Amino acid sequence: MSSIEAFSATEIIAAKRDRHSLSDPQIDWIIDAYTRGAVADEQMSALLMAILLNGMESREISRWTDAMINSGERMNWSVLSRPTVDKHSTGGVGDKITLPLAPLVAACGAAVPQLSGRGLGHTGGTLDKLESIPGWRASLSNDEMLKVLQDVGAVICAAGAGLAPADKKLYALRDVTATVEAIPLIASSIMSKKIAEGTSALVLDVKTGAGAFMSDPAKAAELAHVMVGLGKRAGVKTIALVTAMDVPLGLTAGNALEVRESVEVLSGGGPSDIVELTVLLAREMLEIAGIKTIDPAQALKNGKAMDVWRRMISAQGGDPDAKLPVAKENLVVTAHSSGTVLAMDAMAVGLGAWRLGAGRTRQGEAVQAGAGIEIHAKPGESIKAGAPLFTLHTDTPAAFVRAQEALIDSVTIGDLPTNGKIDRLPLVIERIVD
Repeated sequence: MSSIEAFSATEIIAAKRDRHSLSDPQIDWIIDAYTRGAVADEQMSALLMAILLNGMESREISRWTDAMINSGERMNWSVLSRPTVDKHSTGGVGDKITLPLAPLVAACGAAVPQLSGRGLGHTGGTLDKLESIPGWRASLSNDEMLKVLQDVGAVICAAGAGLAPADKKLYALRDVTATVEAIPLIASSIMSKKIAEGTSALVLDVKTGAGAFMSDPAKAAELAHVMVGLGKRAGVKTIALVTAMDVPLGLTAGNALEVRESVEVLSGGGPSDIVELTVLLAREMLEIAGIKTIDPAQALKNGKAMDVWRRMISAQGGDPDAKLPVAKENLVVTAHSSGTVLAMDAMAVGLGAWRLGAGRTRQGEAVQAGAGIEIHAKPGESIKAGAPLFTLHTDTPAAFVRAQEALIDSVTIGDLPTNGKIDRLPLVIERIVD
C-alpha cells in the first residue's frame, strides 16, 4: 500500500469485522481506491463479507451509494421538455414488463430513460430480449440517448462505461464471493446507477416469491424501504411496490418469446397479469412524475403505446416489422393428471428456460434468442391429463433432458379447494413510500 494513501484497507476491513461503523472519509476512500486498483480484490472481498455479516447503518449505506455515484459521471436530462421517470425491477421469471411499460409511459407524456441490464442465471435480461429484434442496438452514447428521448420519449439501453464504474467492479466481485444477498450492497448497487442515470422520479418493482431474488416478502420489503430512502435522500422522488414472483409473469420465459408477448400487450391483447402490472406501474410512474391527464389503460388500447414502441425500436436500429427468431427444435411437456393447476414454481420455470439456452452462466456468454418456455396453463386454470402444459424451445435438443429435469414437480395439479381459491401471493403485496 502506498504511503500517500489516506487509509489502509486492512484497518477498514477490521473496523467492519468488529461491527464498527465506517466513517464518511473511510467509505469515500475505499470505493475510490478499489475503483482505481489501489485496493485488491481479496481485500474488498473481505470487506463485502463483513458488510454481509454485520450490516450497515443508513448513513453508511447512503455514503457508500454516493461514493459509487461519484466514481463516474452523472447524467442530466434537464434540457428535455418532459418530466423524467424510470422503473427498476429486481427481476424474475417472465418479467418483460419494461418492454411495454417504457413506450406506454412515454405515450402518456413522460420521458423514460431506461438503463437496463443483461440476464445472469434464471432471470432474463431486458437487453437480451430486445437484442432478439434484428438490428436493435443496446449501446448508445449519451448524445444518442438524448436524441431518442427528445424524438420518441423513451429509450431502453445499456449503461455506459462512465456510469458508476465502482458498481461494475463490485457487482462482479459480489457474484463470485457469495455476498450478493447483502441488502446494503444490493440497494447501493441499484440506486447508484439509477441516481447517476439522472431521472427525477423512480418507481421500484421489488419482486418476492420463489422465482425472485428476495423470496421472503419481509426481506423484499426491507430492501424496498432502504432503496426508497436512498432515492429520497438523493432528491429523486421514489416509491416501491413489492410484487409477486411466486408464479412466472405472463405465458413465456425466453428472449424472443417475451418480445412477442410484449408486442401482443402493446396490440391491446396479451396475458392479463402482464397487462395489469404494466398499467399499474404506468399509473404509479405518471403520478410520481406529476402527469394526470392520460389513462395508460387507454393508451395501451388505442395504439399510442404501440406507435412509441415502433419508433423507439427503429430509433435504436431495430426493425419492428422483422420476424423474430424461432428456435430450431421444440418439445411439448404434457400434464400428468387432470384437475386444476394449483401451483407453478417460477424458479423451476426460469431454470428450465436457462438450461434451454435463454440465459447465461457467466457474463459475456451468448444467449439463444429463440430459446425458452411457453406456458399453456397457469394456477387457477383447468387442464386434462395429456394436454400441453409447457412447450420447450431450443437450438440444442440435447438441452431438453436437463430442462425437463428442472420442471419435474414444478406444477401441482389437483382439486380446487372448497373455498374455490388457490394459495397465491397477491400481485401487489405492499406499497412503500418512505
